[in-house]
This record gives sequence, C-alpha cells and structure tokens, in this order.
Amino acid sequence: MYYDEFQRQLGKAGVTIREFATLIKMNSNSVTNYAKSGEVPSHLAVIAALLGEMAERKIDFRDVLSKIEIEPKKPRGGGTGRFGGIKQDDLFIDGKKETDLPKE
Repeated sequence: MYYDEFQRQLGKAGVTIREFATLIKMNSNSVTNYAKSGEVPSHLAVIAALLGEMAERKIDFRDVLSKIEIEPKKPRGGGTGRFGGIKQDDLFIDGKKETDLPKE
C-alpha cells in the first residue's frame, strides 16, 4: 500500500499517525519513516484498511484493540557504549583494562 492510501485509510478511521502508532504499540517515528519510501509494510496496510472499514461500519475498533495484549516493539539500534546494539567487552592490553592505562 502506498503511504498516501495508508494515510487516507487512517483518516477514514479518524486516527492520526501518532494515535495509530500508540494503538499498535509502535514508535510514531517508525511509522512516519515509511513516507520516505512511499510504501507501508503489508501488515500495517491491513491494519489501516481494517480500521478504516470498521469506522465506516460504526464498529468501535479502539475497544477491540484495547482487549488485545500487544507487546511493544523493542527499539533497534545501539545505545551508548554499544556497537551494533551489542555491548562491547572491555579491551585489555597486557592484562590491564584500556581505561587503566596511562594516557599518552
């Protein structure tokens, strides 16, 4: 589904991108990033189309979604002190930790 159609379906449902992301426990930036490529993954397209259709038929999708225990997506990427999201081990030189060596 193209991003424009995705937005149209959410509009039919009366939901903003931020509300959509909150409903399905995603980061709203992750959803808006799909605008760059112009296409939305099929699983999000299906959800948006169903929300739009449910809203047109006056079905309260918020109540339906609130009954589902949705596991929030874990953030990807690395944080401080990490490379590729995996914590690095301390570097030892001649049996001493790198941070314990004198600065040159």
